[in-house]
Amino acid sequence: MSTFDFGIVGLGVMGRNLLLNMADHDFAVAGLDLDTVKASSLEQEAGSKHTIKATTDVAAFVALIQQPRAIMLLVPAGKPVDSAIQSLLPFLDKGDIIIDGGNTYFTDTDRRFTELSAQGIHFFGMGISGGEKGARFGPSLMPGGDKKAYERLRPIFEAIAAKVDGEPCVEYLGNGSAGNYVKMAHNGIEYGIMQLISEVYDLMKRGYNLDDDTIQRAFEDWNTTELQSYLIEITGHILKKTDTDGQKLINVISDWARSKGTGKWTSQNAMDLQVPLPTIDAAVTMRDMSKNKPERIEAATKLIWDTETAEVNLPEVLESLKGALYFSILITYAQGLALLTTASNEYNYDLNLETVTKIWRGGCIIRATVLEDFRKAYAKNTDLKNLLLDDAIAGQLNSNQANIRNTVQFAVKQGLPVAGLMNALAYFDAYRSQNLPTNIIQAQRDYFGAHTYERTDAAGTFHTEWNE
Repeated sequence: MSTFDFGIVGLGVMGRNLLLNMADHDFAVAGLDLDTVKASSLEQEAGSKHTIKATTDVAAFVALIQQPRAIMLLVPAGKPVDSAIQSLLPFLDKGDIIIDGGNTYFTDTDRRFTELSAQGIHFFGMGISGGEKGARFGPSLMPGGDKKAYERLRPIFEAIAAKVDGEPCVEYLGNGSAGNYVKMAHNGIEYGIMQLISEVYDLMKRGYNLDDDTIQRAFEDWNTTELQSYLIEITGHILKKTDTDGQKLINVISDWARSKGTGKWTSQNAMDLQVPLPTIDAAVTMRDMSKNKPERIEAATKLIWDTETAEVNLPEVLESLKGALYFSILITYAQGLALLTTASNEYNYDLNLETVTKIWRGGCIIRATVLEDFRKAYAKNTDLKNLLLDDAIAGQLNSNQANIRNTVQFAVKQGLPVAGLMNALAYFDAYRSQNLPTNIIQAQRDYFGAHTYERTDAAGTFHTEWNE
């Protein structure tokens, strides 16, 4: 009794795979689930060299874990997390640690952090990325909470995390809900990149009428270039998969996309902080648009745009699309990381973005070769406000300007929706504009609401009687 290193509440796919991962690294681990089948099947799944104990009894579960206890919750966000915490509290002691490993909205983590701190319990919100396979063999872990208490967790998390150049893809990120917030931004970037990939796929298929095999090979080839990433890699795999009748499976998958709301959280909070994320916002919007399938079917018969068949010089087309996609992916990362820069100051997280980009290089869904470039940018300039201001990243964007502009122009002529690509370009053009036309908006607000405005030739705020 009281000899187990770690405990997990919730033995679904993620929970059981993380426990098996820990057991692989010679940690003694305990699991709790109210479902007797899940509890018993975990012990059956464990190997002879694993030290794993699973139970449905809360008191027995807590008693297994050595003090200070470290217990992770992998249950659905919201009330189930609070219920799990309340079930554990009667059996915990001061100094014990609870980690929420789910996709929890950061303000809920702040509340729980404050409530449990008052009772002497350390609370961590930790983002976990990598899906089922990542949990089993090496995820990216994003913990935030009490820095001293993290030392109890560090050896376990460093052992089970993905490794890049021998470095574990986990590190203490910051105070309070820093871990959950970083994971939220990660998910927003994920939304954006997935939308961009889907738009480039659509341009290939409907815009240039490329056959399925050519499209598949393009993504497979791109994964050997500067675009190398997990999402490009799996897209190549997806497009190769055939159905039972031998046809490409992708052609019978519905375009009605689902979501769990984490991208929406990113957009909503970014608006609260007045940080522009137009590419990520567009990705959230297009998922919502996908749900209007019946209306879209009717609109397709009424809202007509006749297009001409595009002439295709295949090498040129693929090179232009690759450059446009790379440009837009860089912009999406830049938006998400700019959000983290502002949030770190607003919420006192004290984030180090070199650390964030470093632990995203492996294990997580948005892992990509280019993250090493981002890590170097933040290592060189710890006060970098936006990746677009780094000389190396700016050079990559500038070299692909023609590609993104030509691609967006082609999409407009073809009548194809590329909200992600368009908004990536709009962000770039707005960010590099010394002057924007928002002076008109300043004047309009003062005209109809006496909201005042600022001038370029004098300090202070001004109001004009426009109807004199």
